[in-house]
Amino acid sequence: MACIARRNNEQAMSKLQIDALVLGAGPAGSAFALNLAPFQKVLMVDVAPGSHLAGAGFRIGESLPAAAGKLLADMGLYEEFVQQGHLPARLNTSNWGGENTVEQDSMRNLDGHGWYLDRLRFDAWLQEVAQGRGAALLRQARLASFQAARENPEWWDVLLEVQGKNVHIETKMLIDASGRKSLLTRQQGIARKVLDKLVCSWVAGVDCDRDDSDSAGVSHICAEEGGWWYTSSLPGRGRIVGFYTDADLPQAGQCSHQTGLLQRLNSNIALTVYLQEQGFVPGNHHGFCAAHSAMPDSVAGTNWLAVGDAALSFDPLSSQGIFNALYTGLAAAEAVSHYDAAAQADYAAELASIQAAYLQHLKVWYQQEQRWAEQPFWQRRNASLMTA
Repeated sequence: MACIARRNNEQAMSKLQIDALVLGAGPAGSAFALNLAPFQKVLMVDVAPGSHLAGAGFRIGESLPAAAGKLLADMGLYEEFVQQGHLPARLNTSNWGGENTVEQDSMRNLDGHGWYLDRLRFDAWLQEVAQGRGAALLRQARLASFQAARENPEWWDVLLEVQGKNVHIETKMLIDASGRKSLLTRQQGIARKVLDKLVCSWVAGVDCDRDDSDSAGVSHICAEEGGWWYTSSLPGRGRIVGFYTDADLPQAGQCSHQTGLLQRLNSNIALTVYLQEQGFVPGNHHGFCAAHSAMPDSVAGTNWLAVGDAALSFDPLSSQGIFNALYTGLAAAEAVSHYDAAAQADYAAELASIQAAYLQHLKVWYQQEQRWAEQPFWQRRNASLMTA
């Protein structure tokens, strides 16, 4: 009996007690942590080992709209952000709804220009800011289990596996910042509504002939019968080229590898000519990932909240993914600081409002393109968005 009591005491002493545990260390999780950490004990868990470390590889999702400048300022980050040398987004061009090219210059935006990010640097910087403000970070961790604490049901008992070792944590709040995986909401049995099957095949490379003074900070979107293409310049004469279609359509399988993606790209003469003018040379960074719109039935509950893609996953056509991550991270931190049901309900209501506006805008964007209305990709969007 004495041995059992001693072992129980050792386990109790080894349990870490904090105010908020953040499952995910991307922009949403870091934004939450850096805003709450000056006031409460916050621990971030990198549930995707190494994906946010500088030099670990390429990370897609690089567009930050101009409105994010105000958001960064609210978080006390703007001055440091602009000193990092991310590429100003000066011009957006598109062939959407017709053959003519439409241009949208940042000078027409009252908020100024947006940015094309070095995502690895941006994500690592947010983590560093969060840690500088008092948050802790565990890397290469896995959520093993969580349940209401026996002694205090208003708290959570969480078991993490960190580099082969168990870490026991007792926390007031759980924050799901695990992206589209939605680790926390899924394990609670909360359904996630997926609106489409959109996926992206992408390749990153370098513009060897690009004159940064003339053509840096330009993005281009063009529709085709099986989906749509996106390309933008990146810092350091980099470039990303992506093709978006539905996962179950033949073109998705054909483009799931780099060779197939480049073959389809070559069949798009206008886009190929544009890339040749920039001297685009594909590199070794290729990926195939989910890009669908989705949201869980609930984004908040008793002592838990979802942020970023775990709360609302946006179609990349909206260019709102990282902005949404930063905004929901900030809003969730404000809600958690109150620790009351009303604040969490207000957070859920705000996200419901954002979701409604997003779906309305998405319908307008896709219904502008009617040239291939009978093709499966476009037919689905006309049918599903009419009832969204």
